[in-house]
Amino acid sequence: MLFASPAVVSPVPRAEAPRDCPLCPRLVRFREECRAEHPGWWNSPVPVWGDPEAWLAVVGMAPGKHGANRTGRPFTGDYAGELLYATLLKFGLGEGHYRADPGDSVRLKGAVILNAVKCLPPANKPEPGEIATCRTYFEAALGQLPNLRVLVALGAIAHAAAARALGMKPSQAKFGHAAEVLAPGGQVLLSSYHTSRYNQNTGRLNAAMFEAVIARAVEIGAG
Repeated sequence: MLFASPAVVSPVPRAEAPRDCPLCPRLVRFREECRAEHPGWWNSPVPVWGDPEAWLAVVGMAPGKHGANRTGRPFTGDYAGELLYATLLKFGLGEGHYRADPGDSVRLKGAVILNAVKCLPPANKPEPGEIATCRTYFEAALGQLPNLRVLVALGAIAHAAAARALGMKPSQAKFGHAAEVLAPGGQVLLSSYHTSRYNQNTGRLNAAMFEAVIARAVEIGAG
């Protein structure tokens, strides 16, 4: 039985990768290793999750082994999701109570969460070719969100992927915490340090810093 519950339903089903996506051999091998080690986990490409009418997309790098790769819902089940979901709920971008479980009562409002790479990478480090290959799914998902106005990218890899998806070269949109750039199509790309345990424990990112980025996203979205 998979850990993920029926609550994990993609708002963009036509953009999703198949459960046994074969496109990245290294990720496929790692997926099979994880399935053998943890047969009750999700261990598949992690779908987009949230509101199909979303104006905001939060973009991560890739699923975490004990987070989304385990549960099947982005940023659910690991430390990085604690701050992310708490902040989205604080700013009215969701409702319910986050319990690090895809069967909890959280529902996003006006927002979706997705990753630049849909499958778990070894050592949490996707290779450039894997990022490029997964652009097919990433860009298709963004293209099926008709109300999308703001993207918040968590970390440099997500930032670069989002910039390309919005028609920019990464050199045209330098990454930095709270960096903001207007894309050719009119969307705004905001960036933040990742909400990882490492960044929070080292003080590189704290709740106030992350909340400021989401507050700015809300300000833009209301404009």
